[in-house]
Amino acid sequence: MPFSLLISCSKDHEDLIGETEILKWPEGKRAAVSLTYDDGSINQFRIALPMMDSLGFPATFYINTGNIPDSKYQSTFIGRPLDEIIQESSEIPTNPDNLFERASAASSVTFRGLREYHTRAGELYESGKIEESCKVMDEAFEMIRTGRLKPYVRTTSQQNRQNSITWDEIKTIAQRGHEFGSHTISHPRLAVMDEENLLYELEKSREEILNFLGPEHTFSAECPYGTEDERVMEYAYEIYPALRNRMPEIYLAELNRGNRENPGSFNKEYVQWQRGPLTATPMERMKSWIDTCLVNDNIWLVLVFHGVEGRGWEPKTKEELSEYFNYIYSHLDKLWIATFKDVTKYIRERMTAEIETVSEKNVIKIQLSHTLNQELYDYPLNLKTYIPETWESVQVTQNEAAVNVKKATDEIGDFVIYNAIPNSGVIQISGN
Repeated sequence: MPFSLLISCSKDHEDLIGETEILKWPEGKRAAVSLTYDDGSINQFRIALPMMDSLGFPATFYINTGNIPDSKYQSTFIGRPLDEIIQESSEIPTNPDNLFERASAASSVTFRGLREYHTRAGELYESGKIEESCKVMDEAFEMIRTGRLKPYVRTTSQQNRQNSITWDEIKTIAQRGHEFGSHTISHPRLAVMDEENLLYELEKSREEILNFLGPEHTFSAECPYGTEDERVMEYAYEIYPALRNRMPEIYLAELNRGNRENPGSFNKEYVQWQRGPLTATPMERMKSWIDTCLVNDNIWLVLVFHGVEGRGWEPKTKEELSEYFNYIYSHLDKLWIATFKDVTKYIRERMTAEIETVSEKNVIKIQLSHTLNQELYDYPLNLKTYIPETWESVQVTQNEAAVNVKKATDEIGDFVIYNAIPNSGVIQISGN
């Protein structure tokens, strides 16, 4: 656990020198806000992105890699020949033993309209309506057998390419500090897919992102439809260190998009509060989410956007986004705007960190460490350390990188706030 600063104000200042805490949010902010986008529809990049760039807001984009031109992997079905499954469906009704195979086959783009049956079956399954889900698959395969669903022929038109973001553009956007994560290849209902096809969607999407963007963009993912299916979560966590769907940490309360509980009623160290602005969501409600963050100190607001300006699911207009982003910007002194990846890393590092401090004449030495995978978790933490009152100038050094920092004073004494990377050498604070 992080060092907890519990100091009596009656304590002599000399006894406080070297006392250090890791701030809950960088720079003493009140809350964190992550702007996340699902599906990768084109206006997220053509309209929303320039607005965020102008305000210095980093975002997280969860993309369906199969929709991007030049991607290697597309929607497919891995398993027995489809004709064999179609024939069998005329003799054996769909049941819990064959539901996953048939729903996986229906997820591939082989017949026009078949994907809608897959989606409906998945929704029913996740609602606990397994019998109804099976009936949907029976209906789908009957439609195929009777010729009412026609074979789909994949084409790549110039218009489709113009409506898609390219990998070259994504690389440029990522270099500006935005995060990209997996939203699978083709946005299926993973809960009704068998193991081989479920893993194909998760693993090959990751492979695509790794090949084009590198390992730093394979940290987080969002399984489609916000699924929290236990089997899917177990598979996904084997592939991705973080999922927006679920973060099972004892110190964090999760309130996903459908949750109506008040985030201020939780006394856990952190509350991840997901809100999804829809077309009909009024601006007053969207702004109220920000206001709620400002009157608490432990909320991580994760905003989930989809469509923008007529493109994509439940789109918001550019005027609405502009007004909302500027409202967030007006409270930037209290809000930390960061990607889903960066907030996740900060919280996990802080909650597993240990601090060892040695105070010497004109020097304070601090060892900051955590028990996480050091290759993944190297995000700088924001530390506050009390220093001697006599110091007029202060310098913080780690790994031979020296930074001059300004001292400040609170009701306890003089202190400095600075960034340090865990497991990366001794931090030395010196003054004169």
